[in-house]
This record gives sequence, structure tokens and C-alpha cells, in this order.
Amino acid sequence: MIAVTTKLAWYVARSSGIVAWATVTASILWGLTLSSRLVRKRGVPAWLLDLHRYLGTLSLVFVLIHLGGLVGDNFVYFGWQQILIPGKSAWKTSAVAWGVVAFYFLAAIQITSWLMRHMKRKIWHAIHLSSIALWISATVHTFLAGQDRHNTLLQWFVLGSTILVLQLTLFRLITLRSAQKWALRPETPAKPDRVRTG
Repeated sequence: MIAVTTKLAWYVARSSGIVAWATVTASILWGLTLSSRLVRKRGVPAWLLDLHRYLGTLSLVFVLIHLGGLVGDNFVYFGWQQILIPGKSAWKTSAVAWGVVAFYFLAAIQITSWLMRHMKRKIWHAIHLSSIALWISATVHTFLAGQDRHNTLLQWFVLGSTILVLQLTLFRLITLRSAQKWALRPETPAKPDRVRTG
């Protein structure tokens, strides 16, 4: 029982980190699905749109639990500087830095999502597009810093998720280009009415 309690913070940090990565991935996959032509926006129930926001908020909650677990663990020292400033951690400096960057991306995306109605849509959309950068940095952090990176189940899960993210991103770019081409296509001029003479 003593061994479990002394390592509890470490287990919390590890498990919440994996769950945070999974919820970030689910949120991005769902966002890409909703923003593409796979789902018609007019026919989408409100709860499907809310699910995307809920997953994003859940990601932030698990990241905060992850950070709290790291600070509470005594095996490797993590103070607030180590978890908030890239390059400050003496333990796996670059791996932790990727995680810090991912946290800032997530915080920016979530805060602007909550304030979306009070922002210009272009600014919100530009920040929201950094979700892919968030996912990349979080994935790199998971594999460089995570103690569970050698777990076969996690490796297959990450590989499958990566394929899905890439496919949906590519599909989103293709549908975006086709939509822009259609929007920029000049309308066919209307045929002039014949004027009767005589």
C-alpha cells in the first residue's frame, strides 16, 4: 500500500497524459469530420457540435491533472517553471518542451473557443487551425517523454489515429479547394431577352 501511495502522483501523471492525448485526438478528428462535407452542417444536431467543444474542454482538464501529477511526484522534480517554460526541465529537456508548447496551443484554442462569440471569425479561425500543430507537438511529446511509449497497444492506437488525422486533414483540404473553386467560378451570363422590332 505504501508503494502505491508514493507512486500515485506518477501514475496519475502518466494516465492523465495518455487520456489527454486521446481526447485531443478525438476532438481534432471530430472537428475535421464536422468541418468537411462528411457531415452536412444544416442537418447536424446541436449535441454533435457540442461534443467537439466538450472534448476540447476535457482535454484541457486532463492536461491540468497531468501537470498537477508531475508537480506532485517526487521522483523527478517538476516545478511550475519546468512545466510552463520550454527548456527549463533538466529531465528530457526537448521532450518536455514539446509538451509545454502543446499546452500553450491547447490553452489558446480553448480560450478563444469559449470567447468565439466576442471575436472576429477570421482571428478565431486562424487560431483554431493551430489544432494540427497542437496534435503534432502532443504526439511528439507522448513518444519522447512518455514511459508508456513502448506499449504495443498504445503504439497501434497512435498509428491508427495518425492515419485517420492525416486522411481527414487531406480530405478537408480537398473539399476546401473544391468549394473555393466553385465559389470563384463566374456565373453564366443570362441570355438577353429578344427585343421585338417592327
